[in-house]
Amino acid sequence: MQYSLVDNQRREAFTGGKGICPTCGSAMVAKCGPRVIHHWAHATRQNCDPWWENETAWHRDWKNLFPENCREISHTAPDGEIHRADIKTSTGIIIEVQHSAMTDAERISRESFYGNLVWVIDGSTFRKNFDIYHLLPDPTSNFAQDLIWSKATRSMQGAARGLFFRLSEALLENPNATRATLKSGWIHGIHEIEEQVNQAYRGHHQYDWVRPRRTWLDAKCPVYIDLGDNLLARLEIYDETGLHCIRLISKRKFIHDAMTELSADAIASRFYPL
Repeated sequence: MQYSLVDNQRREAFTGGKGICPTCGSAMVAKCGPRVIHHWAHATRQNCDPWWENETAWHRDWKNLFPENCREISHTAPDGEIHRADIKTSTGIIIEVQHSAMTDAERISRESFYGNLVWVIDGSTFRKNFDIYHLLPDPTSNFAQDLIWSKATRSMQGAARGLFFRLSEALLENPNATRATLKSGWIHGIHEIEEQVNQAYRGHHQYDWVRPRRTWLDAKCPVYIDLGDNLLARLEIYDETGLHCIRLISKRKFIHDAMTELSADAIASRFYPL
């Protein structure tokens, strides 16, 4: 934990420090060795929050992007269950930063408990298996409504560069064709529409996650993957075809919106200069 109560004040760990857990009231001791992140640990028991995981430098860096009064905020359910959110903004959005793998059961429990939740996942451990491919136009644009994209994978280099069908062409052959059902037709390459795609681009890309952590694909709350630079990749479904895509969002935009929007789903939903 980053914080403990010392003389009724939240304090970060310091050499020789002793404090009280703000969640359960148990005694805590400071761990300030030369090779560990300075943190607090319970003196005589395991961490009081069963959802706790060992804090990495990545965790700490993320928490430090937000004001001190937004970090490690405890929540108590009506039945007495207590959990400590990594980050809770002043507008009520919960941000859980997750490094290790997670079971479906725990993810579902956290989403149910917090409700207004957004996940930030450490992508460093699987970045080599996470391929980002060609741009996609904004799926809400009129231009995108005529396009049905072939799923891009590491083994399908043509689709990875950008292949699509046109609904308008399919309707000439089959008036009942829809974007959701169309699986064949005249194949087009993205080079034919590159300028229009660039104009309608809002951060969407095709991607392939080899051996994915599948629980994040099933998450009900928004999932952002930290790619290790100034961008986050939000996992999304592109359109009614069911195509999985990502939307690249700057960390600066994410943090700004998390501090100003009321809903986790509203983060990065509006585009305006910061």
